[in-house]
Amino acid sequence: MVQPMGVLETQNTSNNSINNKQMQVDVTVVLPAINEADIIDQTVDTISRELKTYGCTYEIILAEDGSTDGTDKKAAELSENFPNIRHIHGEKRLGRGRALKNSFKQSNGNILIYMDVDLATDIKYLNQLIDAVTIEDYQLATGSRRLSQSKAKRTFTRNIASKVYNSMVRFFLRSNIKDHQCGFKAFQRETVLPLLDEVEANHWFWDTEIIIRAQRKGYKIKEIPVEWRGTRETKVKLFSDSFDMARQVLALWRRLNF
Repeated sequence: MVQPMGVLETQNTSNNSINNKQMQVDVTVVLPAINEADIIDQTVDTISRELKTYGCTYEIILAEDGSTDGTDKKAAELSENFPNIRHIHGEKRLGRGRALKNSFKQSNGNILIYMDVDLATDIKYLNQLIDAVTIEDYQLATGSRRLSQSKAKRTFTRNIASKVYNSMVRFFLRSNIKDHQCGFKAFQRETVLPLLDEVEANHWFWDTEIIIRAQRKGYKIKEIPVEWRGTRETKVKLFSDSFDMARQVLALWRRLNF
């Protein structure tokens, strides 16, 4: 097992660990994870190093559910060994949206962030994400693969599907955001917590719905150009998930009475 190398302090006693995990911190990073045993250690290490350069207090929550490849055991070991790593386990797969909702409600951070565990979005943009909601006072910041300054590597088919989907969201839900689904977002705590129970989506559509609901409340949202690379086989099923998300766009349009 690859341990985070010198970035996280190992716990001294179980009591200290418990107390540390209940303390308020500057930043919470949530990593939704299912069957990610081959990368979860290195991902935690990479994020920890980046947060340490930022100079903030932090916790990383491993929101793991339904794993069958040993991810649960690795996440539990990380949580046991390092006081600022927490493991929230579910026996059944909850879906990304529900996992994020559960984790955010149990978090201790003033800034709540989530990102894809494969770090498809280059981690070097994490500081910009944090600055947007701390220094610039945006309520929500999101990475965007569709800005002119962004660099995104994806297949032709998935690029077309993304363009069609985001155009549909912009048209039907009157959004001014170019990329609703990038798994690289930050929220001010006092902003996102009241929204969690309003969002009905439990899986991929969660990203879009929380942006739309935030816009309707007048929250300031910043899109950050990023470098993004689909480094692994995606868990998104292109045709079935695209159809389902299009259906959810129309359903949200009806519910919000546009």
